[in-house]
Amino acid sequence: MFRQVLQEVVEKTDGAIAAILMGYDGIPVEQYVDDDAVLDVETVGMEYSVILKMIRNAADMLDIGAAQEVAIRAERMTTIIRLVTDEYFLAVAVRPAGNFGKARYLMRLRSSELAASLA
Repeated sequence: MFRQVLQEVVEKTDGAIAAILMGYDGIPVEQYVDDDAVLDVETVGMEYSVILKMIRNAADMLDIGAAQEVAIRAERMTTIIRLVTDEYFLAVAVRPAGNFGKARYLMRLRSSELAASLA
């Protein structure tokens, strides 16, 4: 079920190359990488899980509520990360010319389904 959701998000988003459902501990639950993509999505997810922990701690310290979404735009890739539960997040990698708005929309739509399946 997880793989189907990840595949749908990637395939329905122009320019998306990969998606991963991962725990804050850096352990992946499931991933999907487009056939023509050359990306170590697990390493990307592990590195960003460290950053997400820092963002979560900062939001707690500032008493602004839980972070829900983070986007990291780099020269060759934009990574959109959506928190699914207190323990898991969904990340999607999109090429620079890709439609990251569509990725955000699809992630928001499917995150509650992922959360229910993780419970």
